[in-house]
Amino acid sequence: MNSTLVSGGDPHHVLAASSVTDDRTRVLKHGDTFAVFDHLGRIKPGGLGEEGLYHEGTRYLSLLILELDGESPFFLGSTVRDQNDQLSVALTNPDRTLDGRVEVPLGTLHLAVRTLLWQGTCHWRLQVSNHGPDPVDAVIQVRFRADFADIFEVRGMKREARGQDLSPEVGRDRVVLGYVGLDGERRRTLLRFSPAPAELVADQARFGLRVPPHEVVTFDLAVACWRGYEVSDPPGFETAQAAAAAALERHKAGACRVAASDGQFDTWLRRSESDLHMLNSELATGLYPYAGVPWFNTPFGRDGIITALQCLWLRPELARGVLAYLAATQATEVIAAQDAEPGKILHETRNGEMATLGEMPFGRYYGSVDATPLFVLLAGAYFERTADRSFAEALWPHVDAALAWIDRDGDRDGDGFVEYERRAGDGLIHQGWKDSDDAVSHADGSLATGPIALCEVQSYVYAARRSGAVLATALGMPDRASALERQAEVLRGQFEAAFWRDDLGTYALALDGDKRPCLVRASNAGHCLFGGIAAPDRAARVATGLMCPGSYSGWGIRTLAATEVRFNPMAYHNGTVWPHDNALIAFGASRYGLKDLAVGVLSGLFAAGSSFDLNRMPELFCGFAREPGEGPVPYPVACAPQAWAAGSVFLLVQACLGLGASGVERQVWFHQPRLPSFVPELKITNLSVAGATVDLLLVRHGDDVGVNVLRRGGDLTVVVAK
Repeated sequence: MNSTLVSGGDPHHVLAASSVTDDRTRVLKHGDTFAVFDHLGRIKPGGLGEEGLYHEGTRYLSLLILELDGESPFFLGSTVRDQNDQLSVALTNPDRTLDGRVEVPLGTLHLAVRTLLWQGTCHWRLQVSNHGPDPVDAVIQVRFRADFADIFEVRGMKREARGQDLSPEVGRDRVVLGYVGLDGERRRTLLRFSPAPAELVADQARFGLRVPPHEVVTFDLAVACWRGYEVSDPPGFETAQAAAAAALERHKAGACRVAASDGQFDTWLRRSESDLHMLNSELATGLYPYAGVPWFNTPFGRDGIITALQCLWLRPELARGVLAYLAATQATEVIAAQDAEPGKILHETRNGEMATLGEMPFGRYYGSVDATPLFVLLAGAYFERTADRSFAEALWPHVDAALAWIDRDGDRDGDGFVEYERRAGDGLIHQGWKDSDDAVSHADGSLATGPIALCEVQSYVYAARRSGAVLATALGMPDRASALERQAEVLRGQFEAAFWRDDLGTYALALDGDKRPCLVRASNAGHCLFGGIAAPDRAARVATGLMCPGSYSGWGIRTLAATEVRFNPMAYHNGTVWPHDNALIAFGASRYGLKDLAVGVLSGLFAAGSSFDLNRMPELFCGFAREPGEGPVPYPVACAPQAWAAGSVFLLVQACLGLGASGVERQVWFHQPRLPSFVPELKITNLSVAGATVDLLLVRHGDDVGVNVLRRGGDLTVVVAK
């Protein structure tokens, strides 16, 4: 999926000395700043060591621990609010004894901690309430530290040298911790306390307090991440809280919403909606969904495109921002160290110290074989959804360059298929969405060697050429459109001849460097339905195979079938379940009229999502078979939240409903709409198409779904085909 981490054998594998599930982590994000806390709201060592406050690829706070009278407070509960804007933690005092008797009983003091991120600052508020009959004297201590570790260091990469720590600056109410990196960049962490502590040193603050009965004492801490020499004092807690709330209300105003009559399903929708909003960052080119927290809080090409496709029907502005950013960063020359070639679309970008120094290739990296055709696919889909001709005209040179890359560098040997083989010595070996070192293998388990042509990439290329034809037609280039359509049909014929395996009942995973097919049953074949390259009869056989027990775990479709030599339900790409993978397959199946698969996948993933903490879809989870009375098994280092995991929820809804929206046709349509048995009604409000809006109520009647127009504003047609 993404360039992951660093271990001895695989330079992109995440080191895991301990499971992230040892504790329930809590995550906040705003822009290029994110924080990972434990369930008590602390930042502490241990587990994967990923806890911390991060800004622009660097950890600005590596320790934050609250103590009451020298001890950890008694934990009551914690949650990230449904809107993902604040972490709320409830604590209390343990029994405090004096001379063998209980002086302050458990539960006398309530410690409420609220944390939010806003514009590069972590705002932390502690309110201590006394619910006892007598005044309570206590000592509050806050311990802190900043290691200024690069995100790749945190992930496990060893560095030969680091920069220099600056001497702490300690004032009456603040401490500034600093570091100058080998890149020459100053990074500093300001910790500002209000009120000023009784004692403040370079690594801790101490407050003495007396809380009268039924009164509240409040402490605020602002932790600002400063990069470079320009610094500004952050606002107070109330100001930041009000600004964050106002921004959230602006987002909600006019946004398309999906609501379900089933409370649990609606909760799943709300969490996914909030996760997407939290992961979106406002760049100069528009909104961009950062891939995930903690490891991928940055623009990824493939992830951004797929997330935008998943949400295109309800949030087309996200696709516009993704397309604009990727067009602005499109490669224009061959740079082997970055796997860059003219017309190629970005894989990922980083701006931390190690990326700036080139200690790994991901500062700006193009080692993705599928981001380029997916970019063209999204460009065509965005135009059809919005009829935004002026943007299509501005985008066309970039689409044209991407199509040229597909024909030229994407197909280096001229056999008609797009293959990959890395140029960068420390780049990714595999450059499809399954990019771990063992992701592509033969039936005997031996690893495939490149150049490798993945089955799903050919499907993306087929869809890209058809999307390019749509754009060319709209922009008055009929000859180019006809040529692209012919190329697509030629590819379809070549693909069926080279990839279909009747003995497997599916498409080969890939062709290796010797053009030998990789004869394994993998979820990749389902993407051939998503791109539309599969013949209808073969699409049905692929769908049947993917829903057999070997591939479908009961929670979702596995990346690799249990019948295969390399199957491991705990392997990153060889047996786990990925929500985005499932959603793309379900959407493709729906396009072929295979609604049972779409409903089955939605049902399984919903059951899984309801079992995870905060009802949040993780990046992936283990592919063990579903057992009665047991939940899904988490994957130990999965990102949560993850953009395309959250977006999968909305693509699954679209797949089941057969929902489409066209600004060109000024139309919303439903093709053979279905809803799972546990969702009697679904309401879609403020669906906007070419300036018109509509509210819809969908009501299930057995296997049928009625579509009711509640409100319509403007010129818009709703079509239902059953």
